[in-house]
Amino acid sequence: MDDLTAVQVVIKDYVATVTMRNPPVNALSPLFMDEIILAFDRLSDMEDVRSIVLTGAGNIFCAGADIKARAGLSPQPGDHWQGSRRARETFHSIVECKKPVICALNGPALGAGLAIAVSCDILIAGERGSLGLPEINVGLLGGGRHAMRLFSHSLTRRMMFTGYRVPADELYRLGVVESVEADEKLLEAAQTMAADIASKSPIAMTLAKHALNTIEEMSLRDGYRFEQSMTGELGKYEDSKEAMRAFAEKRPPVFKGR
Repeated sequence: MDDLTAVQVVIKDYVATVTMRNPPVNALSPLFMDEIILAFDRLSDMEDVRSIVLTGAGNIFCAGADIKARAGLSPQPGDHWQGSRRARETFHSIVECKKPVICALNGPALGAGLAIAVSCDILIAGERGSLGLPEINVGLLGGGRHAMRLFSHSLTRRMMFTGYRVPADELYRLGVVESVEADEKLLEAAQTMAADIASKSPIAMTLAKHALNTIEEMSLRDGYRFEQSMTGELGKYEDSKEAMRAFAEKRPPVFKGR
């Protein structure tokens, strides 16, 4: 994806590594958000990609809104709605990506940066990693609904009311991240997990992510019924039959994505 400037995409062995690189702190500019949306939309349709790692360049995952740029602007009619819509689509391009996305949290993810991290399927943190909602200190609001997916009632409000940043060790204690890695080992750990995911049937993985996204806010009865329907759908594909044959024959499966 050589036409992207604020986002770098490297693909190897069915794993795409997406690096946000909008220096100095990977703040969300309009171009930056547009490129994230474009990158994840493209990756959804690429057969040579089965899983994705998302990280930030430098020591910051994503500092959220570009406050310095906003401070010098004179908003025009419609600017707020346009910017808000672009931000929402940025997050949902990750949530709705057909491939599982692993967040390699290499530093602070703040405000809209927290929303980007939370939009990923699995989170792994480096020692510098943290999640925070500092908007209260800079004349903004937002990110609380995304934080509620990971944090308790009380902690979400503490974060939103005070700007508290939850450090990596506490994120692990709370079960928000799967592990905390040495900063220099973070990307390797995330790519190892992505490689494990990429070894599974891409059909099964797409249906699994679609099912999880769909049932997240459903009742138990409706959610499980939807999962059952996805199991029935998966059974129509050759990959499902191959997985069963390989299990019975005690050999590694060979998936063809069909």
